Amino acid sequence: MRMSRRAVLTSAGGAVAYAAVPGSAQALDGPVPAATGQELRAAADYAVEKVRSVAPGVTGFPVGTRFEKWVYSQNGDWVGGFWPGVLWMSWLHSGDDTLRTLALDSAARLAPRRYDTGTHDLGFLFSPSWVTAWRLTGDPAWRDGAVQAARSLLQRYNPRGRYLRAWGALNTPDNAGRMIIDTMMNLDLLVFAARETGESAFLDAALGHARTTRHLFPRPDGSIPHVYDLDPATGTPIGPNTVQGYSPTSAWARGQAWGVYGFTTMYRRTGDHEFLGTARRLADYAVYALGADHVPVWDYRAPQQPYDIKDASAGAVTACGLLDLAAATGHRPYRTTALRILGALCRTCLTTHSGRAEAVVARCTRNRPAEDGIEISLPYADYYLLEAILRVLQPRELDRAIDLSTV
Repeated sequence: MRMSRRAVLTSAGGAVAYAAVPGSAQALDGPVPAATGQELRAAADYAVEKVRSVAPGVTGFPVGTRFEKWVYSQNGDWVGGFWPGVLWMSWLHSGDDTLRTLALDSAARLAPRRYDTGTHDLGFLFSPSWVTAWRLTGDPAWRDGAVQAARSLLQRYNPRGRYLRAWGALNTPDNAGRMIIDTMMNLDLLVFAARETGESAFLDAALGHARTTRHLFPRPDGSIPHVYDLDPATGTPIGPNTVQGYSPTSAWARGQAWGVYGFTTMYRRTGDHEFLGTARRLADYAVYALGADHVPVWDYRAPQQPYDIKDASAGAVTACGLLDLAAATGHRPYRTTALRILGALCRTCLTTHSGRAEAVVARCTRNRPAEDGIEISLPYADYYLLEAILRVLQPRELDRAIDLSTV
């Protein structure tokens, strides 16, 4: 079934409010304190120079570092979209067309993944790479490829529980009822496809998953688990769980950040104030849980917090989410906290003191319970740091790449 773009945004799964929002993406574009602006600009300049020097030697998709050098995946794993995304952000900041060419070349290598139905991470793969390429070049091949990726993602939607299955091949029962907070970040690819094709199934799935997540994940204090399990045959909720957090009752910091960012995005795309309210609840918890140094520990309820291992990638994603939420709500304290997080990352988490480091951001943690990737660099930390800085310094340039508008 095909529908008009406006109808797609107002009909799927029940009426969604379609109205102008008092706090638009430009509402808090005001002056940045001189010292803050200088610090962020210096960090972005450093990032661009680092990327410019490393990029010619990149032989795949960076997934993390070992002894400060990038380790690569040839198919992109779940993080393949972030390297072309870093190149796009670097181009927007610098205007260096060499970086633009490298971004296109890197994104093109993800082409086979358009048909991958075995992962929920197609938004992570194709939003910062192919959707951005479409927005910045106008070449319809990028749009069509991103829509195909959304079609592959759509196959993971289980209408019985109204959720996108996180892990496992579609023909296996393993993890068939498992949903994770990370998937909130992949929904925007479905919304993009709905807008571009007029097909309501894409938005039905995005709204269904977001509403199920909103219903099951947030606790009364605004914290969330990493995982929630359901019976895939009936959709009946089973209960919370975790893989990357400390426990099913803890608050994995990067997952909290995915939730803030993802629910704010879904609000901006639909105008549904329930999504905005959820984003605020999750953000308020994260702000409350931050330590005095403003660099998140890997899990806000880890036994040794606030002195436990840090995750700068959670800080970068949280800063992006808070900046977006500040713009959507007009609530300036979210922006103030985001700037403090960015300042802390720029002062204490960059690789500026290492002559051998190939990444921009250090002090990241990939999977603490598995002892996998402790105090390393991660490609999504570099990407979201640059995105957050551009949100502050060059929001209209960033809007060209990732669409900061609100319906």
